[in-house]
Amino acid sequence: MMETPQFWPCPLCLKPSRDAVHPSCRQHVFEDLAALPNLYRQLADALEPGRRGDQGRGGTRTAPLPCSLEALDLRARGGIQGVLTSWEDDVRDTLGWEDRPFRGSIEQDVDGSAAFLQTQLAWICDSHPAAKELADEIRQIAGQARRLITGERAPIRVPVACPCGRVLRVTLDTPGERCPGCETQYGHREVLQLPMAARSAA
Repeated sequence: MMETPQFWPCPLCLKPSRDAVHPSCRQHVFEDLAALPNLYRQLADALEPGRRGDQGRGGTRTAPLPCSLEALDLRARGGIQGVLTSWEDDVRDTLGWEDRPFRGSIEQDVDGSAAFLQTQLAWICDSHPAAKELADEIRQIAGQARRLITGERAPIRVPVACPCGRVLRVTLDTPGERCPGCETQYGHREVLQLPMAARSAA
């Protein structure tokens, strides 16, 4: 008698998987971690006035900001650096390892923490209880940095209603969403099948 293939939710995308984690999901996180140090450095160009996808076009009556505040936030301590170091600290604490070493500058923190998380990614995907949250946050901040560098607009968020009454704001390419009200976890297809939220609730 042929055995029925076993499936379980991938911890990163929550879709059925024969593997513990979809190899493609793990690869996406790895690639974002690998890209973040270079994205951090490229954001220095986005600090210049007018470098937000306008190609130098004017036409506004107000003077432009002296720099991109969003890019400044990502390059400041607590931006990209804060996301990476907080996850490194969390992994070290979960494993009972020694504290994160002092590395020096913000850029050195970004480089070191991104490399650490790449090295530990297999364990994170297989064993960390917040693997999806880590993957989502890394994807979000890498995407934010790329949009600032290329001038691409952020994806439009659509308000949908969970049966519990909470409104979730999702994009068409969202991998899934957890409702903060009832803690229901929706996959990509399920969350897009939720009804649109009423205008007053949105």
